[in-house]
Amino acid sequence: MKAQLTDEKLAYALLRVFVGLNILMHGLSRMIAGLSEFAGHLQTQFAHSPLPPWSVQIFGTVLPVVEALLGFFLLIGFKTRAALIGGSVWLLVLTFGASLIQDWQVAGTQLIYALAYALLLFLHRFNAWSVDTALHSNP
Repeated sequence: MKAQLTDEKLAYALLRVFVGLNILMHGLSRMIAGLSEFAGHLQTQFAHSPLPPWSVQIFGTVLPVVEALLGFFLLIGFKTRAALIGGSVWLLVLTFGASLIQDWQVAGTQLIYALAYALLLFLHRFNAWSVDTALHSNP
């Protein structure tokens, strides 16, 4: 059965694609610039935090890859629910870090992302235009 176009399904797809592209590009741009450069930048930011430098280095290397994967999954609508939950948990970690170094502007911006993730998860029933739906529909 073909997915019927409704405003709710279209709005959901557009928001999911927008958030997915945004998160994907966060990760990809950092990977293109160089993982070690990004990790070094984070180490500078967190130099006066209680976190050990090695943990910041590891996190800075993993962060762009996780962002790119979560963003890609959201962009195409693959494992959408898991990607939304994973992205929300990831935002908790990022908000903890931003709050730890008292970067309230970044922490505030992360609240906007958290709201978008929560809205997408709450309205997940409208996720009709996605790889998930294509994989689970009957021909």
